[in-house]
Amino acid sequence: MKTTKRENKSGTVRYLHLAHNEWDPVKGRAVPKVLFTFGREDDLDRDAVKRLVASLSRLLEPGEALASTAAGDLEFVSSVPFGGTYVLDHLWRRLRIDRIVGQVGQPKRGRRRDMSMTERVLFSLVANRALAPSSKLAAADWVTHDVHVEGLPAIDDDACYRAMDWLHEVTDDLEKRVFDEVANLLNLEVDLLFFDTTSTYFELEEADEPLARDDKGRLLTDARPPAEEDGESADQAGFRTFGKSKDSRDDLPQIVIGMTVTRDGIPVRVWSWPGNTGDSKLMPVFSAPATDAVLRQSR
Repeated sequence: MKTTKRENKSGTVRYLHLAHNEWDPVKGRAVPKVLFTFGREDDLDRDAVKRLVASLSRLLEPGEALASTAAGDLEFVSSVPFGGTYVLDHLWRRLRIDRIVGQVGQPKRGRRRDMSMTERVLFSLVANRALAPSSKLAAADWVTHDVHVEGLPAIDDDACYRAMDWLHEVTDDLEKRVFDEVANLLNLEVDLLFFDTTSTYFELEEADEPLARDDKGRLLTDARPPAEEDGESADQAGFRTFGKSKDSRDDLPQIVIGMTVTRDGIPVRVWSWPGNTGDSKLMPVFSAPATDAVLRQSR
């Protein structure tokens, strides 16, 4: 900013100019070149100057714009995106998922949890999946350094895994409560649901280790009685295993994914099964969130 003075009958008048220094090889020094004149200092249109500064700031990164307009005694520390997580957080709360997490309660085993923190960690994982899909370790780094999540300044991968352990314990109850909220919010008609499956493969040379699973593809653990006592037949299969690929990649391990949607195509629920699971085995064994729903397989 360059200032010039002029004397008149009323005294000294100051004029403001936007100037740029250019090197003058003849004079051997930098000479200011006036780019724009703002007029008299006492008659300056400050609102116009603010609009000009705001317009020019859009050409800079947010952090650079803030640093260039901050007062001299302020130090710029960091700047991270907020818009994506802000929108998703409001949708999360509109569906009351934050309250549902608190209502589901404490885990059945182990120490008591800070449910507010657990809810924030789960939201951050969902936001990461929507905005920048990555591993749990990378998601923790993303939350800590690359984005702003309200109420969660930083996390580590251990916090992510602990939250997922809790989620695994309460999955059935949590899924039903969330479905009820979505059904009420969108006025879903679930008297008829359509079900279809697909497969997706992994760039792996070997399939997962075969483990005992029931007819629904669930892993049989010591906590559950043997499949034969449940009237089920136990199968040995890895989750990522070889099967009939709908992508024509029978040479790679895969999983099978199933989804139910409403008449209007609104997704209701998603399942996943071992890659060797055939469609004919799925229709009798899977259950939808809606009570007494009529299920038809779409073609």
